[in-house]
Amino acid sequence: MSTGVLDQFHPSVQHHIVNSLGWRSLRPLQEVAAQPLLAGRSGLLLAPTAGGKTEAAMLPVFSRMLEEDWRGLSVLYVCPLRALLNNLHPRLESFGRLVGRRVGIWHGDVTSGKRSQILRDPPDVLLTTPESLEVMLVSKRSEPRRLFRNVRTLVVDEIHAFAGDDRGWHLLSVLERIERMSQHDIQRIGLSATVGNPETLLDWLTASSADGGAVLEPPPGATTRAEVVLDYVGSLENAARVIAALHRGEKRLVFVDSRNRVEQLARYLRELGVRTLLSHASLSREERLRAEEAFQQGHDCVIVATSTLELGIDVGDLDRGAQSEAPPSVASMLQRMGRTGRRPGTRSNTTILATSSEALLHAAAIVDLWRRGYVDPVEPPPLPLHVFTQQIMGLCLQERGLAEDEWPRWVGAMPGFSMLGDLANQVVDGMVARDVLWREGGILWFGQRGEKEYGRRNFMEVLSVITSPPTLEVRLGAEPLGTVDESVVFRETSEQTPLLLGGRAWRIVEVDWKRRVVQVRATDEAQKGFWMGSGRPMGFDVCQAVLEVLSSPEEPDEWSQRARAAMAAIRDEHSWAQTGRSFLIPEGDKQIWWTFAGQQTNVLLALAAGLTPGAADNLRVVLPHHADPEQIVETLTTQLKEGTFFELHAAAFEEPIKFAEALAPELALAVTAARWRLSEVPPVVLVAADDGADGESAKS
Repeated sequence: MSTGVLDQFHPSVQHHIVNSLGWRSLRPLQEVAAQPLLAGRSGLLLAPTAGGKTEAAMLPVFSRMLEEDWRGLSVLYVCPLRALLNNLHPRLESFGRLVGRRVGIWHGDVTSGKRSQILRDPPDVLLTTPESLEVMLVSKRSEPRRLFRNVRTLVVDEIHAFAGDDRGWHLLSVLERIERMSQHDIQRIGLSATVGNPETLLDWLTASSADGGAVLEPPPGATTRAEVVLDYVGSLENAARVIAALHRGEKRLVFVDSRNRVEQLARYLRELGVRTLLSHASLSREERLRAEEAFQQGHDCVIVATSTLELGIDVGDLDRGAQSEAPPSVASMLQRMGRTGRRPGTRSNTTILATSSEALLHAAAIVDLWRRGYVDPVEPPPLPLHVFTQQIMGLCLQERGLAEDEWPRWVGAMPGFSMLGDLANQVVDGMVARDVLWREGGILWFGQRGEKEYGRRNFMEVLSVITSPPTLEVRLGAEPLGTVDESVVFRETSEQTPLLLGGRAWRIVEVDWKRRVVQVRATDEAQKGFWMGSGRPMGFDVCQAVLEVLSSPEEPDEWSQRARAAMAAIRDEHSWAQTGRSFLIPEGDKQIWWTFAGQQTNVLLALAAGLTPGAADNLRVVLPHHADPEQIVETLTTQLKEGTFFELHAAAFEEPIKFAEALAPELALAVTAARWRLSEVPPVVLVAADDGADGESAKS
């Protein structure tokens, strides 16, 4: 091993890297990150899955801990998933033990006894979630000022999974509050797969810190291009046949876009005699762990999973990766491919199996963007006023009554709140007016409505910004199998159809609504599972890539013969397609406006035309025969400029933003308005209805 970088670590860490871990060298990211992290700098560490990010962050942190003799709870390691925490804990605990330090874990599945032990005698490193940190901050029993006073470093694993939604604002808010309790400026370390805007993500993490940090990634080296195949199979059953036939004897991980289709595909594979395991969020923790452990130890098997296995959960060395339908993004495709090709002499790989024309187009667009080197940016959602209401209520609980002029000291520097200005006062005044808060003598506490909705037994609602549909636990006797949406139970019991869970069919025996438990028995009946879900929205860049695929004669090497044949037929049907245009095609008493502008823009256009959001999808808007697209764009642009559009169409934007009821209606609508964006709509070409081709322009 090169001693240059290694010599910078504490002698104990050096010793165990070489003698206990048995490493002959550090990985490229670990070499790049060592010096700045050992110096206490903040940073965003970028590398593909299995690029050594965890050790790149934690080896310097353990070294500083020993060198500077940190005592008490010094390091918080935050993950987006409990499963990822559970997976990382043994690894970090083992290394911590080698250097004489303790690593603990705290999340919703950890017993109260173990939590009490952590509070009595905190470990040096704590693996946890933002929601569990919120619990510690508001709990009297935690004594948060004592617990967090020695925190020096925060590590955020899979930071891209936080930053793209409101959970990221929650994470930054609790970090700000912990930093006010700590005696130290907290070093901030983010770990991420490749993203399109790393500097923006770093700024988001460190905006309120004195140290802006640096983006740390391994130098570009000689890389072997990943092996990507795009195939058209026509149905999920055919996808199962292809998976069963390909790469027999190897370990295969197949990603599927919904729990429903995970269950269906697993059932088809088992019927074909393939040893099949499952992983998705509706399975119980015990079921998921059994599947992941069996998969780690197995060889000739398939694990079918939703994005629960997209993040860094270790399921051992994989031979092959596959994907039913298109990955949701290029970044997701890269992350999933990164699960394979870890052994020397192997390549990262994925086979994408499209079951419909739409899925083939979407997948071809993702592959095209990947070939061009595009990676999706991570964009924090703007104007998180509802998260601000949650933090005000959390501070009320934390402080047992919040002095009104004190909230800026706690969370005012958080980037999502620092630009609110007078809006923050409007939010607080609105909460008081709506009786969510009560104000007396400059102190804020819960009003009667707030006490009813967020106090006493309901105070747990304040601890999370996540909105989830109501679920029930499914049990076979005393054994937990998983959870299902409440609506599924209504459906299955009313229609007398079996429930599909864990790749097996179950007949509902009894529903205990009070305890929210469903008792089941096994059945041999085949039946589709059912979960609530919706079509995945696509952004402007992906939809424009779809248009480029349609308008190009190119047949990339990644396409199979079946994909080429299917795409040729699709291109024939869309022979009018050309880049830089949108297209209007008469069809009976309506017109199809192919904008290729993405779901958000198309929904806005549909509403401006006096239609419902259901008239739009990712690629097109269905218009009445008399509608004029140019007039629709003009109307929409004018209403957005005047600020009247969202007020006029408020009923269409009743989205489930948590804590929206704590906001004045106009502020809740402002949050929604800030999160909808109008992309450019290209000039319209009228396509002749009779030939569907070569329409040049009545409207260009």
